[in-house]
Amino acid sequence: MCGSLCESLHTKTSVIKRVKIKIAFYKGQGNFLNKIVRWWTKSVYSHAELVLPDEVTWIGISPFLKSKVASRKKLIIDFSEWDFVVLDITQEQVDIIMEFFDDTEGHGYDWAGMLLSQFLPCKIKHKKRWYCSEWIAYALRIACVFDWRIIKIYDRKDLSPAVLCELVRDIKSESKKI
Repeated sequence: MCGSLCESLHTKTSVIKRVKIKIAFYKGQGNFLNKIVRWWTKSVYSHAELVLPDEVTWIGISPFLKSKVASRKKLIIDFSEWDFVVLDITQEQVDIIMEFFDDTEGHGYDWAGMLLSQFLPCKIKHKKRWYCSEWIAYALRIACVFDWRIIKIYDRKDLSPAVLCELVRDIKSESKKI
C-alpha cells in the first residue's frame, strides 16, 4: 500500500501545488554535546531540524531544548551556523509530515537508543523516543519523500545528522536525473 501511495504522491506532481521545506543542519559551535556528536560522527553537523514552508516554523527534537518533539518559531537565525537543504515536495506530503508531527509531538529524546545503537551490532529503538535526524528521516519516509525501498532507514543503526544530510543530498541528485 505505501508503495502505491508513494507512487501516487510522486506521479501527481504536475497537478498538485509544490512547496519547499528545508532541512537545517547545525554546524555552529554549540556546547560540549555538540562537540561530542561532531567528534563521534566525524562530521561538521551535530543537529538537524525541519523547516516548514512558512520558513519560521521549525519542527523536530533537540536534546538542547526541551528534549521533546516540538515546534517553535525561529525568527532570528544565524545563517553562518546552519546549512540548509531545500526539498521541493507537495502540500499533501507536508500534511503527512504534520500528521506524523501531531502523532509524535511530546515524545522524548532517545538517549538510550542513540547511544546503545553505536556500541551494539543492532539498532535499539524505543517507539516513543527519537533523536533529531532519526525523527526527520522517518517523517520524510512516511511522507514518501524518501523511497523506503531504496533508503531502508529501519535497517540503519546510524542516522546521525551527517548521514541524514548525505541521504537527502543523494535523494535530491537522484530526483534531478529523472
